Amino acid sequence: MVVWRGVKRLLAPKQDYGSLKTVTFGDESAVTSNTAASVVSVVLIFVMWGAFTGSKLLPFFMHAPGPFSGDASFTYTITTPDGQSDDAQVFVIVHPATVETDAPEVPLGDGIAKDDSVAIASYRSALLRVDRNDEMGRDQDTFITAVNGRSIGPGGSVRVGFGTVAMSSKGTLNIIPAKGMQMEPIWLPAPEAVWMRLTEIATEGFRNSTLMEHLGFSLFRVIVGFLLGAIVGIPLGYAMGLSNWFRGWFDPIVEFMRPVPPLALIPLVIIWAGIGEVGKIILLFLAALWIMAIAARSGVSGVRISKVHAAYSLGASKWQIMRHVIIPNSLPEIFTGARVAMGVCWGTVVAAELVAAEKGAGMMIMVASKFQNTDIVLMGIILIGIIGFSIDMLMRWIERILVPWKGKG
Repeated sequence: MVVWRGVKRLLAPKQDYGSLKTVTFGDESAVTSNTAASVVSVVLIFVMWGAFTGSKLLPFFMHAPGPFSGDASFTYTITTPDGQSDDAQVFVIVHPATVETDAPEVPLGDGIAKDDSVAIASYRSALLRVDRNDEMGRDQDTFITAVNGRSIGPGGSVRVGFGTVAMSSKGTLNIIPAKGMQMEPIWLPAPEAVWMRLTEIATEGFRNSTLMEHLGFSLFRVIVGFLLGAIVGIPLGYAMGLSNWFRGWFDPIVEFMRPVPPLALIPLVIIWAGIGEVGKIILLFLAALWIMAIAARSGVSGVRISKVHAAYSLGASKWQIMRHVIIPNSLPEIFTGARVAMGVCWGTVVAAELVAAEKGAGMMIMVASKFQNTDIVLMGIILIGIIGFSIDMLMRWIERILVPWKGKG
């Protein structure tokens, strides 16, 4: 209760000047991010991640049900052509996939059906021909008719204490231990496994390059591609927003290229510029160009005409109107477009580095995926997300400094 009250107090809306405003729609200054809510959301994601991977960072009672592990057994019944039945027992050992375990030796026992054993790794199943050591089997028209006293036939299954025993179309038992709700490490490793891999690559490197070199190359490509796109796109957007002639020339091109995903341009960029650094930067440049052009055009078109008329009435020249009215009022749209363009560039850099890159976060993810090193793939995704989020927060801070009038009319 004490913890819940503390969290509730942190999540409660702030009682400040912004909370006293009666109209919040259209006033960005009236809506601010709740830091406590952001922290809780991130912590909740990590808790769910740890719960469904059996992380050692969480107490046992917070784990989702895991796969069955340990010793178990079940009984099967065979029936001979003359109607005789006999029972035998199968001893099952379910062990972690990283631990090699052999099936234990068991005494065969008396009767037609003989006891058997099998070792199965967690999250796996195993086919077992129990009649391989029985006195009579399928060759003598003797088939399995029940498991743990419940009848079974080809294509059927029976629930047992540790999982399910199914029968194939040919009469072979398929033993399937319960997998629980936790993810297998090869699909989703635990948070501590990703952290251990991060510390290992940070100290030892990956494919003859340090982690900082990989991230630095990706960051360099994104920044250069984005800056080139902004340098060309912003003037183009201004020209389209101020001149009917420029809009007539370039609006069809911009609107045609805007919905084309940057990944679709990879083959064409390779033909034009090869697989070196130039090709990757061109791809990122094209990813940012159209977004920045549309943002600048929208910013110019959204300037209130009353402000322009007021400047003219005060004797302002066209250059003064451009300097003191058009540019300041279009900057909010441009910054919004810049944040979107940077996000698209970060999403594109991984694909750009898939093409014969020797360094970069995308190359690291691609190589790791070939060897099913999911921890490295997840580490790369998290690092790309953290860097992208940091850049977005930096751009928000710059926007608050340079454009303090955004959202305030």
